[in-house]
Amino acid sequence: MFKQVLIGVVCGSAILTIGILIGHFGITKSGDSAPSWVEDVSKDVDENLIQEFLSQVDNVNIQENLRELTKVPHMATTPGDEQTVQFMLKRWQDPETGLDRAWREEYKVYLSFPDPNKPNKVTVVDPSGSVLHTAREKEKPYYAEQEDAAVVQPFAAYSPPGNPKGKLVYANQGKLSDYERLNQTVDLRGTIAITRYGGVGRADKAINAEPYGIIGVLVYTDPLDINDGLLSDTNETYPHSWYLPPSGVERGSFKTQFGDMLTPYLAAKEETYRIPETDIKGLPPIPIQPIGFEDAYILISELDGAAAPNDWQGGFNCTYNYGAPGFKPTSRFKDSNVSLDIFNSAKTLNSSNVMGVIRGSVEPDRYVIYGNHRDSWVHGAIDPSSGTSVMLEITRVLGRLVKQGKWRPRRSIIFGSWGAEEFGLIGSTEYTEEYFTKLSERAVAYINVDIAVFANATLRASGMPSMQNVIFKAAKQVSAPGQGSTNVYENWKRYFNRTSPTHGLIPRLGYLTGAGSDYAAFIHYLGIASMDMSYTYDRSKTNARIYPAYHTAYDTFDYASKFIDPGFVSHQAVARTAGNILLRLADSLVLPLNCSDYAESLEKYLKTAVDLYQEPLQAKKISMDVHHLSSSKEPLKRAVASFRKASESLDELIRSSDLANETPLKVRKINDQLMLVDRAFLNPLAFKDKYGFRHTIWASSNAGTSTFPGLADAFADAESSGLSSDWDHVHYHLSVVSQAIEGAASMLTDVI
Repeated sequence: MFKQVLIGVVCGSAILTIGILIGHFGITKSGDSAPSWVEDVSKDVDENLIQEFLSQVDNVNIQENLRELTKVPHMATTPGDEQTVQFMLKRWQDPETGLDRAWREEYKVYLSFPDPNKPNKVTVVDPSGSVLHTAREKEKPYYAEQEDAAVVQPFAAYSPPGNPKGKLVYANQGKLSDYERLNQTVDLRGTIAITRYGGVGRADKAINAEPYGIIGVLVYTDPLDINDGLLSDTNETYPHSWYLPPSGVERGSFKTQFGDMLTPYLAAKEETYRIPETDIKGLPPIPIQPIGFEDAYILISELDGAAAPNDWQGGFNCTYNYGAPGFKPTSRFKDSNVSLDIFNSAKTLNSSNVMGVIRGSVEPDRYVIYGNHRDSWVHGAIDPSSGTSVMLEITRVLGRLVKQGKWRPRRSIIFGSWGAEEFGLIGSTEYTEEYFTKLSERAVAYINVDIAVFANATLRASGMPSMQNVIFKAAKQVSAPGQGSTNVYENWKRYFNRTSPTHGLIPRLGYLTGAGSDYAAFIHYLGIASMDMSYTYDRSKTNARIYPAYHTAYDTFDYASKFIDPGFVSHQAVARTAGNILLRLADSLVLPLNCSDYAESLEKYLKTAVDLYQEPLQAKKISMDVHHLSSSKEPLKRAVASFRKASESLDELIRSSDLANETPLKVRKINDQLMLVDRAFLNPLAFKDKYGFRHTIWASSNAGTSTFPGLADAFADAESSGLSSDWDHVHYHLSVVSQAIEGAASMLTDVI
């Protein structure tokens, strides 16, 4: 009996133990089997995936992309442009390495072209009407590319047509101050001015000239500014080196506003209302035409009059004279006029953006946008196809990871191949105008890589200060081409650096204060955190203001592969760095944006403002600076201090929180604060005379001072005029920027 009882107890105990174990593990298993999305929501960027991405970016693929993209000239809306549209669509719709979806979006935009049947002419005409000299109508061909029938004649896009004829004068860079100075010596009424590139925007050379009675303008690239003084195509310039040959001419858009001119603040769709052409602002009021420096030398070397100042002298082996106006009495051109016969005309044509997307898995309604324009003036190997060849390699690698089931981003990634950028950032601007609300609410950041490689010395990047940290982190993970074990970050720091109060010696990240590429509408109009990057040259070894073949018929695959980046390893470094940044913005649990770095930039701007403006403003009873930060009389200092405090508090919250185990709503809240901080700096009424500029920190400025742009420009105007109304405008801009910074600080504090 006892034996049976013992056996029963043992069996019962065993069954109970097994039951407990089954129950325990069953409960444990049940408790652990959360829905699959829980793990996805808390997942952070995968460093192993980033390393896999970096290893797969191939320089030979980039080279072949560039070879394909530069087969034909592809100016906006031409057959060559359509050929590149089809090429982009084919790549992005590839079933093996393509994106989730790719499509084209059409806009009907206002463009300007020369007349192929009546080429623009620049001539020297004597009093009897005989033509003594005719400038080249097309650049000298060295290879078949320059002889392609689709190579457009050099012209100034948006120059009005006309036939001005007058005595020639030399006006340096065509700045307002240049014309003022020249007008003190020469009667400018009825003259033609010759100016060199640089100093001011292209259109401003004509806009500044017209009030002085000048009736036409020539513009050229001086060899001092681009060629380090080298002039000869026999052995010094292209095809023997990267320098601009004598007949090379920089084409360009000669207008001051970005986007389509007929549909301001509206997307240029077929049915969109268009303003009358007579209401367009920011175009040259008088004809203007670019020429090569071989023709510019012939004209400038014969000018009469007093010698121009030393800072007006260029790279020619002659004295640059003002002109009396006109030529020397000993010249073969004596008593002759310069005649411009310009036959440009405007057309409204369809231009395409090519769009592609990789859908996000967790936050598909948050967009990281990566873009570059596709159109070029001629073959455009460097501008813009170096950037497009990089973008295509990034999409190939990411597309394959998606198709293989190895990866899908947390947030959606949108790729944009913008149309008609060369005519004034048109495709990207129309995109932001069409999707204004959606992008304002959902876009996390915009990465722009236009000219990926100017040369092969070092990285150069510009962007919102909040993006500094993620740019640096990515640059540290990429080897610098040709530098052994040195990474891109350390190499960059050798060429462009600054001392940060927080970080010590670091690379210098530039600011996006103008409208030099397609980032303009994203940052200035929408307030989306943006950046732009490229590899560039050692500025201690050349004075070139840009790569010498810029916007000419010599910007070809041959030029890029021989003189800009042999082996395409700098292209590869840019692709790896930009792609790394893209992955971190798309996949990080918490957006890798640092507002304390933003605070440092605001403090730097504040110091400059106080140093320059404090005493003059106090004299006008406009207070910027008193001794106590709590004073209500110093809104700008108080605002910057508030932003610093709020940014450090948010940084500490992020550091101290175990966000992977927090509710997703807390992470979403923090990310929204980071994403929207630049929106808080927008003021749609602050810059009524600057189309598309609403960002009170990074708007363009005419004052040439590295501080708050509205305040700087208003102060310069008031100081010049002395009018009380202009000093009131200074006070207005002090209020605008102070309240914008306070608003941004409030965005970073708790939600109530």
